Amino acid sequence: MSPRRGARVELPDTAATTTAEGTSALDRAASTNEPADRRPDAVAVPDHQPHVLLDTPTASPVRLAKVAGLLYLVIAVFGAFAQFVRVKVYVPGNAATTSTNIVANAPLVRTSFVADLVQALVWLVLAVVLHRLFAHAGRSIARALVVFVSVSVAIASLNMLNQLGALLVATNDSYVTAFGVNGSHALVLLFMDLQHYGYLIAQLSWLWLFALGLLGYRSGMFPNWLSFLLMFATVCYVIDALTRFLAPSFADTSAAVFLLPEIIGEVALLGYLLIRGVRQPQPTVSGPTTI
Repeated sequence: MSPRRGARVELPDTAATTTAEGTSALDRAASTNEPADRRPDAVAVPDHQPHVLLDTPTASPVRLAKVAGLLYLVIAVFGAFAQFVRVKVYVPGNAATTSTNIVANAPLVRTSFVADLVQALVWLVLAVVLHRLFAHAGRSIARALVVFVSVSVAIASLNMLNQLGALLVATNDSYVTAFGVNGSHALVLLFMDLQHYGYLIAQLSWLWLFALGLLGYRSGMFPNWLSFLLMFATVCYVIDALTRFLAPSFADTSAAVFLLPEIIGEVALLGYLLIRGVRQPQPTVSGPTTI
């Protein structure tokens, strides 16, 4: 039925209603302080932020392990050089020959002294790197590794004073004047003997290799053969040192029996760190969840 002619027809003001409703919705959101992402009319935006991977340059275990390998290589080179020089000049039981050798190779003996101090400092840095690399496998064991290295470094560094004392007595004529030729030679041999046994005392605290093998096994970052080899090498070091103290007559036999596994263990560790680094566990990929 059409309206009568001349009648007034009122139409709804949709614009005003929409504006009023929109203003009311905004006022409600502002008054409740509701976060935008929790509002019913909010649009969810997917988070495309990339995840931090273990193989990034700043957090790669392999890169960190290879740094440890380079530090261990420095220790091996400097330590081997220092030990080579000591073996060259030190003749157990022969004071005159030992003193003569030190005088003839005084610059070399002094250089080996510095090399030993440098490798001791690098050893401390290596302990910190290994702690960072394996702390997730056992913080207590990783801390024990750092403690064992620190004790070994402290003993070895103080022990180097014996080598320096032998060098000073052998190259300074005032000691010959005070003690005589035979007396000064005997004093040189005494210092070198003390240096030798001090090195064995430091060797007793090389339990850091056992801790490292245990950490490598627990974390899966070392193969089992390397982990057990490091722990076995540690046992050899300890038994060898104790045998030399308790039964000096079996010192040569002990060296012949235990030296090979000790060398194999450390060379294997050095090679693995430099070439492979460490093993990284494969990430587990979870399948779609069925509801």
